Amino acid sequence: MGKRERSWEKLDNTANIFPVIASDQMTNTYRISCCLKELVNAEMLQEAVDLVTPRFPGFHVRLRRGVFWYYLEENHKPAPRVREEHAYPCRLIHTSRNNSYLFRVSYFRDRINLEVFHALADGVGAIGFLREIVYQYLRLAHEELRREGDGLSPETSLDREDAFLRNYRRAHKNQYKSGKAYLIRGRKLPADAMGVFHGYMSLGQIREVARNRYGVSINEYLIAAYVWAVYREDYHRLVRSGRPLRVAVPVNLRPFFASETTKNFFVMVSAEFLPQKEDYSFAEIAEMIHKSLRSQITRENLEAIFSYNVSNQDYLAARAVPLPLKNLAMRFIYNRTAAANTTTITNIGNISVEDKYRSYIRAFHCFLAFSRGQGLKATITSYQDTLVFSVSSRWEGTGIQRDIFRQIARDGIELALECNGGNE
Repeated sequence: MGKRERSWEKLDNTANIFPVIASDQMTNTYRISCCLKELVNAEMLQEAVDLVTPRFPGFHVRLRRGVFWYYLEENHKPAPRVREEHAYPCRLIHTSRNNSYLFRVSYFRDRINLEVFHALADGVGAIGFLREIVYQYLRLAHEELRREGDGLSPETSLDREDAFLRNYRRAHKNQYKSGKAYLIRGRKLPADAMGVFHGYMSLGQIREVARNRYGVSINEYLIAAYVWAVYREDYHRLVRSGRPLRVAVPVNLRPFFASETTKNFFVMVSAEFLPQKEDYSFAEIAEMIHKSLRSQITRENLEAIFSYNVSNQDYLAARAVPLPLKNLAMRFIYNRTAAANTTTITNIGNISVEDKYRSYIRAFHCFLAFSRGQGLKATITSYQDTLVFSVSSRWEGTGIQRDIFRQIARDGIELALECNGGNE
């Protein structure tokens, strides 16, 4: 575990952009949820959040505006209030209404939700925080668990190093594809609304289909299902546009660079599909996605991507440049590159919990807020033998979502679907 040595810290390389572009329309907020096998007690959940928050230096902070950069400072206010969910998820976190914190905790029936502003941490960093809240809640709710005490789990990291800086080696050329991608269009849901589909399936079953039938990973299979669905639904628009359907895929860098940081530590690679003929099979698209991603996910290429990003920050660091001018530059760069991807699909991975808590937890799932040009995103989360493929949408239409899950069912994978009703 890490140790807090000072009351403030710099934002990591990736986090610097999020305060600059955040708005009610682009919140840069994501949600990770834990579904229990029992109804949530609000008072006990609040007590759990109150106990756990001060022990996490990476979450016990508020965002401050400096002369040259934003930074995080220790927050001396009480933890934010836990509330029953009453609105659509992933709304902008207004810190003035949230005791200055950059996360919120809510509940609905048997589900505990953690929503995080991306400047704090990526999904891997947030999982440890949510898991400890859930552990503490279960200890409060169940007499048989109280003897476990209130300490954090040995597997929980509090490391707050900027792993980008530690592993940065040298300047590299730009590795990103910045040409405009095909963008999905449609009739928007009302402001603040979000449609969410969760597809529950057997992890073992989807692994067998992906590997043995198509020769791809689970990640590649589900990305292919998304691409296939857009191809089928938007074929004529896609072909007329002449632009590729490009999927941004975040890659967790911790396994490649031996890091346990709870800050952001990921880079984006992209899977690209540009129709060159009239009729593709799903197998052909899966193979194209496989080849595209496998060639990019190497330690050398990943290092080159984030080294380019860090060198850009060093250049911008021109530390004498005041923050408002830096913000203008970063916003300009973001707006130029925002149309480079059709969507983002991220795999949070398999979430493990300690044996003594497993019988109380049914599932985990996660989803992302929209960003500029990306109104239909997806996430992959698994727990024990249950994988959840979640699709969040700002559009009224649900044709793409339904085609995704039809393809999965067509491959013989048993599915249970859940929808929030926001886009039916």
